[in-house]
Amino acid sequence: MILDRFDMTDRTAIVTGAGRGIGAASALALAEAGADVLIAARTAEQLDEVAAKVDAVGRRAVVVAGDLSDLEVIASLADAAYQAFGRIDVVVNNLGGSMPRPLLDTSPRFLEEAFHFNVATAHALVRAAVPRMLEGGGGSIVNITSVVGRVSGRGYLAYGTAKAALAHYTRLASKDLSPRIRVNAVGVGSTATSALDIVMQSDELRIAMEEATPLKRIGHTEDIAAAVLFLASSAGSFLTGKVIEADGGLDIPNLDFGMPDL
Repeated sequence: MILDRFDMTDRTAIVTGAGRGIGAASALALAEAGADVLIAARTAEQLDEVAAKVDAVGRRAVVVAGDLSDLEVIASLADAAYQAFGRIDVVVNNLGGSMPRPLLDTSPRFLEEAFHFNVATAHALVRAAVPRMLEGGGGSIVNITSVVGRVSGRGYLAYGTAKAALAHYTRLASKDLSPRIRVNAVGVGSTATSALDIVMQSDELRIAMEEATPLKRIGHTEDIAAAVLFLASSAGSFLTGKVIEADGGLDIPNLDFGMPDL
């Protein structure tokens, strides 16, 4: 049956930024499909809540709380997962983000920090995990990028540049790691997470964002998790170097930060 290709029974995954939002939903989706998961983020309490949900569906969760912007810490997740599970099959790089700023307020340091948090951290984990993945025969890497890595709008300079870099990193890494490890990404549109709530000021703004989205709604975390599961599982076994655009059909950003003209 075609649904068998989504089966992740006894496979293992590392999911970063997994305390809430897209990371938590992705970890739970992988667990519901049969995988054991190492979940990592800064806040232990959030991770414990996700781990309880994983346990409730009959799979194991290993919790690692720490500062994942530290490249040594994020690289250490590979050894932690291998010690816990004896193999690594999937890596989901969900760590990332950057606050909006006008161009002239975006210092070179701020741009470097966005690149570090969104791209360098992903690369550090990939480098650490790939040897273990190869020991098990291969696997799948899924990077979470953004629609603003593809479309342009004011205020997104640092974040959009970093996410565009992560999307192309995905394409380049897929060539380096083929045929044994597939590397794909999900280009995420506006999704109902606590991170989006930071910039969502009112119901009026939410309605405006929905109206500016061709599918007339904000994404759910499960929408993104479904794409992650597809790419991580055998269902996506003929895809590598691709970015699935789970963005509601956006061709321009649906959130205007009201940046002033120069």
